[in-house]
Amino acid sequence: MGLLSNRVDRASLKPGDHIYSWRAAYVYAHHGIYVGDDKVIHFTRRGREVGTGTFVDFLLVSSGPSRSLVPCETCTPPEEGHGVVSSCLNCFLSGGILYRFDYSVTPALFLAKARGGTCTLADSDPSEVVVHRANYLLENGFGFYNVFKNNCEDFAIYCKTGLLVLDQGAIGQGGQAVSIVGGPLAAVLSAPLRLLTTNIYGMAASAVVVYCASRYAADIGSGMRGDVVKISAEDLTSRLAIGLLQVIEPPSLPAPGS
Repeated sequence: MGLLSNRVDRASLKPGDHIYSWRAAYVYAHHGIYVGDDKVIHFTRRGREVGTGTFVDFLLVSSGPSRSLVPCETCTPPEEGHGVVSSCLNCFLSGGILYRFDYSVTPALFLAKARGGTCTLADSDPSEVVVHRANYLLENGFGFYNVFKNNCEDFAIYCKTGLLVLDQGAIGQGGQAVSIVGGPLAAVLSAPLRLLTTNIYGMAASAVVVYCASRYAADIGSGMRGDVVKISAEDLTSRLAIGLLQVIEPPSLPAPGS
C-alpha cells in the first residue's frame, strides 16, 4: 500500500474525519479533525511548545500550515498558551494533498502500511463525539506541543478515540513518532540477529521484522500497551490545568556534527 492509498477528495469528507497532508517531501504529515463547513481543528507549533532540543525541530518546522502575509478571515489564531486552532481546509492543506486516516484496520493491513501515521488498529468513536472533543479542545487547549509525545497526530487520534497515553516516558499515540524512532531502533535491536546470518537480505529482513513488531506493539489500539486510558476532554483539560498531566521536556541531545 503506497502513500496514495488514503488519498480522498473534498466531497467525500464528513464531520469527524481525521485528515492529514504530507509536508517537507513526505518527511512528516500534519493532522487534524474535519468538523464541517470547510473547517479543520488541529494542534500546531504556533503556541507555547516543548521541542526535542535537537535538529529535528528544524526539520519539522514545516509541519504546520505556512503563514500567509494576508490573514485568512476564516482561520482563528491560537489562544494564548496553547496551539489548538481552527483553519479553513485550504490553509490546513497549505497546497498539499488531502488524505484520510484509517481506523479499525486489520493487523494485516496495519503491517502492510510500512509508513506510520496513516492508520491505527483502534476504533473511532461516533462522529458527534469526535467533533465535540475537537471543539472543546479548541477552547481549552491540549497541553504543550512535543514532537514525540504530544503532537498533531496525537491530538487527532485522541479526538477520534478518547484514548490517551498517561505514561509520559513513552511514545505518544501517533504512528509518525514511532516510525521516526522505530527505524533506527530496529537496526539496533536486530544487530544480534546478524550473528545468525551473514546474508545481506537476511539482515534486512530481520530489521523489517523488528520494525513491524515495534510499530504493532506501540499502536494505541493493539491492546498490548498498559499505559492507555479512556478519558473525557473535560477531565483531560482539568488535569492539565492542575498539573496532574504534563508534557515533560525531553533531555537535549547534541545535533549531528557537534
